[in-house]
Amino acid sequence: MHGATATATATHQHGATKLTAVTFASASASASASAASSGSTSAASSGSPSVTIALTRHGQTQWNADGQLQGSTDIPLNDTGRSQAVESAARFDAAAWHGVATSPLSRAAETGSIIAEILGLPLVGVDHDLRERHYGDAEGMNEAQVSALWPNRDYTNMEERESVADRGLAALERLAITHSGRSIIVVAHGTLIREVLRRISSSDIPMIENAATSIVEFVNGEWRVITINNVALVA
Repeated sequence: MHGATATATATHQHGATKLTAVTFASASASASASAASSGSTSAASSGSPSVTIALTRHGQTQWNADGQLQGSTDIPLNDTGRSQAVESAARFDAAAWHGVATSPLSRAAETGSIIAEILGLPLVGVDHDLRERHYGDAEGMNEAQVSALWPNRDYTNMEERESVADRGLAALERLAITHSGRSIIVVAHGTLIREVLRRISSSDIPMIENAATSIVEFVNGEWRVITINNVALVA
C-alpha cells in the first residue's frame, strides 16, 4: 500500500511543520498516517483501492501576475510560471511517482508536461472535471473592477463552490480506481484544489500558491490530507 511523506530540513511548530527543502516520496502507510489530518469519507465505498495524489497548482500566468480573475478562461503560462514548474518538479522523488494527470486548461497541461518530462514520467490523462472554477462574468477583471460590480463576490453566472468540490473529488475518485496502489501527480488549479481540500479535511485551507503541492491519500475508503502548500500536517 502506498503512502506519502514530505522529507525536509524543517522547523517544528505547533500543529504543523514548515518545510524548507522538500522531497515528496513514497513511504509506508503507517509512517504517513502519523503526519496525516483525517478528513471526511468520500463517496467511494470502504475497501476501495488506495492511491496517493499530489495536487499541484499550475505555474504563474500573466493574468495571475496582473491580478486578473482567471477562472475557466484558458490563459497560458508565462516565463515565471514555466520556471515555477521546473522548481516544482525538483521537489519530487521521481522513483516514488508513477504518472502525471492534468486539467485540460493549457496552464495546467503545460505545467504537467514540464514536470513529467523532468521526472521521466508518463502523462496518464486529462480530466475535464479538474478545470478551474468558472467565475462567470467576472473573468478577466481585476480586483478593483470586481469589487465595484460585486462587493459580496457573488459574480453573475459563477459556478457554485459545491459543484467545484463535487467534480474535483469525482475526478480524484476515478484516479483512485484507475491507478490503484500508485502515486499520481495531478496538476490543476487553486480554487479547485482548495475546495477539494475543504471537503475532505477539517484543517483551515489557505490560498493555494502557484506550483505548490498538496498531497492527499485515499486509504480504507477515506481521503486524508498529508500536506498543504508544501507544508506537512502533523497530528
